[in-house]
Amino acid sequence: MITLWFAPRTRAVRVRWVLEELGVPYELRRVTFNVPARVFAQDTPLGKLPVLEDGDTTMLESGAMIEYVLERYGDGRLAPQIGSPERAEFLQWMHYAEGTAFPPVAVIVWHRLYQGDADAVPTVIASARERARAAFALVERTLADREYLLASGFSAADCMMGFSLMAARLLGVLGDDFPNVARYLAQLEARAALQRSLE
Repeated sequence: MITLWFAPRTRAVRVRWVLEELGVPYELRRVTFNVPARVFAQDTPLGKLPVLEDGDTTMLESGAMIEYVLERYGDGRLAPQIGSPERAEFLQWMHYAEGTAFPPVAVIVWHRLYQGDADAVPTVIASARERARAAFALVERTLADREYLLASGFSAADCMMGFSLMAARLLGVLGDDFPNVARYLAQLEARAALQRSLE
């Protein structure tokens, strides 16, 4: 059985959300998030959050975990098949959520919540906010004519992006000029699997 090392309001939410959507049995190991004074400071097997264990497999990186779970347990759900026309777009959004959209949000998190010095570095915060808004502007445009990131409907890419957007909203990055994102987030937050993952 899968074991997921989990703390609320961390990227572990993404992985738990996908497990809940798929109905895959798992054990949740709750730990307290340690504000990182150094890298690998968490009380988990690999020192980071989240960590997923499945038999002899122990891994980190939420996006990689989700791809692993989909390949091993997804049975074709929550992802277009390899070779299908939507597969490239799916992979794009899976990686965009963490590789492009989240890094500027992480800068704000670091200075505002962990370092507590956001007021001392206003240009850093302003630059991060601008980069985050530019990243989410592509999401806003994409959602102009569809409910989810893929035209075919809900996928694991929405779990990846949903977490990034929830963090951005919490930090005040998203405003009234993102109506499609606001609608999209409301749809995601109405999903029972996400609600269970946030408990």
